[in-house]
Amino acid sequence: MTYQTSSRLQIYKMRTITNFYDYELLDASCGEKLERWKDIILIRPDPQIIWKTEKAHPLWKNAHARYIRSNAGGGHWEKYKNIPDVWSVKFKNLTFNLKPMGFKHTGLFPEQAVNWDFAINKLKNIDNANVLNLFGYTGAASLACAFAGAKVTHVDASKGMVLWAKDNAKASGLEDKPIRWLVDDCVKFVKREIRRQNKYQAIIMDPPSYGKGPSGEIWRLEDNIYELLELCEQLLADDAVFFILNSYTTGLSPSVMEYMMSSIISKKHGGKVTSDEIGIKVTQSKLVLPCGNTAIWQKTF
Repeated sequence: MTYQTSSRLQIYKMRTITNFYDYELLDASCGEKLERWKDIILIRPDPQIIWKTEKAHPLWKNAHARYIRSNAGGGHWEKYKNIPDVWSVKFKNLTFNLKPMGFKHTGLFPEQAVNWDFAINKLKNIDNANVLNLFGYTGAASLACAFAGAKVTHVDASKGMVLWAKDNAKASGLEDKPIRWLVDDCVKFVKREIRRQNKYQAIIMDPPSYGKGPSGEIWRLEDNIYELLELCEQLLADDAVFFILNSYTTGLSPSVMEYMMSSIISKKHGGKVTSDEIGIKVTQSKLVLPCGNTAIWQKTF
């Protein structure tokens, strides 16, 4: 798809997930998405779904649970059927444990499968690559890299998320792989790694729009991301192969992310930077729901 601007012709790009058979975006309308997580049907809010098409899919009326937002902030799950406290889904050889969490989440962002695939394909032919996964959440990207044969350092400020990630590693049969699980403030950790002169062949970063570190450190993406990219560049080895930056912050467009990574990483390491939206195809409409932005630096040989 292309569109004309006043200055140049731009190419609209989006990557969508494939072969994630345990997840399906069934329909999307009126601020909500209807999803299948293996055998569990959930309805969750999504601010990007501003269209008001007919909710024709029959499972709108037969979901297991729905997340209801509160006008005062937050919200709650309304359960219509018995739903397990924890259940699992598989993506290729990886298994992820899920559960309904506060603020609508399940512990997995399925659209990120495009980046898990990218990392696996890049790392599978490299022996013992060192990978740093910052803001690692419940470990999906870390497990993808470990499955490809990499040594992984997984960092997240939440102890609960790191424990969840370790449970996912066990469920995936990867608990004995060389993964360091660290509960730490990501910026402070990176600064210590620079002093220790440690290097990585790949870095993955999926920072939140806003967050707090273990000691109350405040993180605001727009204020802190450029400095963190400058710091992380110093951790890239001479034989580094990729750097993935993902964002769900509306104001951080793919083009902005590409500009930052080009000016910081390509300037020192060469290579190329590409950027795009990532999305999920909607079964009912055959259209695509945009779900985030990604910029990727790759070494060119």
